[in-house]
Amino acid sequence: MLISRLASEIRPYVAGEQPQEGGWVKLNTNENPYPTAPFELPFDRAKLRLYPDPDATELKRAVAALHGVTTRNVFVGNGSDEVLALAFLALFDAHARPLAAPDITYSFYPVFASLFGIRYETVPLTADFSIDFERYRGDFGGIVFANPNAPTSLASDRAEILRLVERYASIPVIADEAYIDFGGESVVGDVLSHENLLVVRTLSKSYSLAGLRVGYAVGSVTLIDAMERIKNSFNSYTTDALAQAIALNAIRRQDVMRENVARVVATRARTVAALRALGFSMPEPSANFVFARPAGASGKTVFDALKAKKILVRRWDAPRIEEYLRISIGTDEETDRLIRALREIV
Repeated sequence: MLISRLASEIRPYVAGEQPQEGGWVKLNTNENPYPTAPFELPFDRAKLRLYPDPDATELKRAVAALHGVTTRNVFVGNGSDEVLALAFLALFDAHARPLAAPDITYSFYPVFASLFGIRYETVPLTADFSIDFERYRGDFGGIVFANPNAPTSLASDRAEILRLVERYASIPVIADEAYIDFGGESVVGDVLSHENLLVVRTLSKSYSLAGLRVGYAVGSVTLIDAMERIKNSFNSYTTDALAQAIALNAIRRQDVMRENVARVVATRARTVAALRALGFSMPEPSANFVFARPAGASGKTVFDALKAKKILVRRWDAPRIEEYLRISIGTDEETDRLIRALREIV
């Protein structure tokens, strides 16, 4: 046999479609429609012959200053997906007690669990798609969830999250805050008082750097040291020199990020109003996307009709959500094109 049983059997994560030709309105991968902060690279190309700083020291300092922690509380990786993967390896034991996660959430979590041999147990969302942390009452080896959740767009209450973290103080709890800048209450300020809490962030969404691939985690020294050991047993240089420099500039330019977020949030409100006027139902969104169910037509019908008009959104053939569309918030012009198309479809 030429390949491993794992490679032949695993069901990998399926990324959103990335069309190569122009003319598309791309609302399927939650990218920020506005550019990141302007930057000039602070070194010449001759320096690219050298390996990058394996510790991403300056970037860690900026992240630590942003969140009021030390650099020993910060981990930097090649996008939040890699950060999550290394956290799964560092914090959750294979074949031991199960990792608990919502039944509807970021679909990379079960893929990582399968890849690393981690038992994976789902806890159902409520009927309105919110996470009820009181339902987490098992013998778990760890807990992971997104806040705001994906693809539902709903945010969880900080006090409820902290009650969960305190109830399970002996196991790691990961709060994936990829979309937190667009709404919801962060728990990043609580990591120093809760040793088992790890908060994962990305620069792909609010910082408009999906093409750069930089993410980070903030947590106790115990958790971060474990992740560093795993990273350095896999690849010491996970973030390159260009990525570190551009990400550092973005973290320092909070003004640009906040301005872009405000524009997205304003367009989100307009999008929600327009969709509801067309009969769509949806949870109240806290992310840079909405999770909307059309009236009078199936989710697949609307998805296919939009694609025929060169408008991409996201849909899953999965229980409870097959009739919903996840629609990223684009520019006002892209939103206008989306709404015009939907008026013709529904």
